[in-house]
Amino acid sequence: MTHKFCFEALDKIMKDIMRFVNPSSLHMPFGGKIVVYGGDFRQILHVIPKGSRQDIVLATINSSYLWRHCKVLRLTKNMRLQNLGSDQEYAEMKKLSDWIANLGDGKIGEANDGYATIDIPDEILLKDYNDPIATIVESTYPLFQNNVNDATYFQQRAILAPTLDVVQSVNEYMISMNHSEGRLYLSSDTTCHSDKNSDLLHDVHTPEFLNVIRCSGVPNHELNLKVGTPVMLLRNIDHSLGLCNGTRLILTRLGNHVLEGKILTGTNAGHKVIIPRLSLTPSDPRLPFKFQRRQFPLIVSYAMTINKNQGQSLSHVGLFLKKPIFSHGQLYVAVSRVTNPKGLKILICDNDSSKKNSTTNVVFKEIFHNM
Repeated sequence: MTHKFCFEALDKIMKDIMRFVNPSSLHMPFGGKIVVYGGDFRQILHVIPKGSRQDIVLATINSSYLWRHCKVLRLTKNMRLQNLGSDQEYAEMKKLSDWIANLGDGKIGEANDGYATIDIPDEILLKDYNDPIATIVESTYPLFQNNVNDATYFQQRAILAPTLDVVQSVNEYMISMNHSEGRLYLSSDTTCHSDKNSDLLHDVHTPEFLNVIRCSGVPNHELNLKVGTPVMLLRNIDHSLGLCNGTRLILTRLGNHVLEGKILTGTNAGHKVIIPRLSLTPSDPRLPFKFQRRQFPLIVSYAMTINKNQGQSLSHVGLFLKKPIFSHGQLYVAVSRVTNPKGLKILICDNDSSKKNSTTNVVFKEIFHNM
């Protein structure tokens, strides 16, 4: 009782202080407290399932009534330019940074209303190839066979693509290049018992039908894993260990019921952790029913989608555009991940592997109007 009384008394004192310092705080957003937002409107905006361009723009904070209370502070110094050795390196990085910024602002290409066709500079374009997947792999992961068991080799490298099917094809190709003994892990898929028509769904949606469903944010029914394979977590498991959605690891041991992996990046890099199976329910609104998939919450991450890579920095990035980007900021996010001007390579081709040197850039310019 004493502790409860002290807590309530302290809470009352703090409320009185707030009112005393700023009597009008009750009528201000967040009670007058300062809230710091961080972000870049050039990057990918909120994902609105089946949403129109207008729906996406209206979901951003600068379309909210709160925006008129915000003060915009611009970061203008490029920190990646500060630690470069020679004047030539500085000039190369400055040129790349300016090109990326203009790309994000939609200033490259002909006059457009959000969609433009842009030419990719020759120095970052991969043009000479017969097999596009083999070429982007060799560019991003040179001497792969010699480094397959070197965790540091995978820390700063990734192949990016706009869609899951392209990512899947690259990952399957790279897994085949790893000659270590692997294991195939299958999920257990069931319809959710909470659904009103669970008995009917059980008869219609058989396990075989559920097994073939692929959704963003949920692992596949089949996970073909090998020791030395880089993977990415799809769920938050333990923040204190750094096991969060988006954390990259490299597999060090494959068990029957758990996996052992070494964290690749962040403050916990190098730590070994255990990954269990989890029961996951897809949140994709396009599914007319709910089901559970019990599987390791991982995806292979030799290659990954641009959306999933947002927020990371890498020294070697291979952008594989077998299909063009389709939403605001995707191209900007992909090319701005790189910290080294020589580490960015882009390969553009059609489904028939015909070579191209231009691609689509999508920028909803109205997002910058009240900045």
